[in-house]
Amino acid sequence: MADEQLDDDHGPEMPDPRLPEAGHTLSAISVRTTADADLVEILVRLRERGAEVITVNSFPATRGEPGVTRVFDIEFRDLPAAEASDAASLVPGVHLAESRPTLGQVFGKRVIVIGGGAQIAQVSLGAVSEADRHNLRGERISVDTIALVGEHNIATAVRAVADLPRAHILVLAGSIMGGDITTAVRELRATGIPVISLNMVGSVVDAVDLVVSDPVQAGTMAVMAIADTASFSIERARGRHL
Repeated sequence: MADEQLDDDHGPEMPDPRLPEAGHTLSAISVRTTADADLVEILVRLRERGAEVITVNSFPATRGEPGVTRVFDIEFRDLPAAEASDAASLVPGVHLAESRPTLGQVFGKRVIVIGGGAQIAQVSLGAVSEADRHNLRGERISVDTIALVGEHNIATAVRAVADLPRAHILVLAGSIMGGDITTAVRELRATGIPVISLNMVGSVVDAVDLVVSDPVQAGTMAVMAIADTASFSIERARGRHL
């Protein structure tokens, strides 16, 4: 999350368990298996070694190894990847277990942009340009967008941001938003994820952390709000229309 705390009306800041925290190691392994391998047994072996499993993703095997049908990507805390690979290799059906970078280490914090295509393009321009500046200084910030229309679709997407791995801030880019979208924004902010919106018609501008008229500047400020290498504080700007 951004370094700032939300005010009492919107709940405490919630740490993202899929990003490194002080005092915790964060590791990942890729496990290539036959159809006989038991995912539960793999997870139990990791837990017995002291790992706190964070995410598990399953994919079909595509390298053409004989008998290998599935790939499990597993991210966890408090266990070195080499030790986790050794533990997973002991499970029957595991063809290969090897360490890999976590998605947080590769893609870092995510800026999510939801709204209309034309506005999203301009917000993304600002966000990507600003992210490039900070990533050159050691940050890892990525930008994800989706163009949607309709109150229900946008409200559903806003609520889903709370479950997106590494999502640290949301930008709403459109010309009119309100109703259930406003309710969804308040729910998302209660989880600790700040929201920036463009200046638009509708009640959503009364529910977000910051309203920015210029879409390029909105994308720029979203990145600055979550970058450790920036000094911008969304807490100090909260409630303003810029």
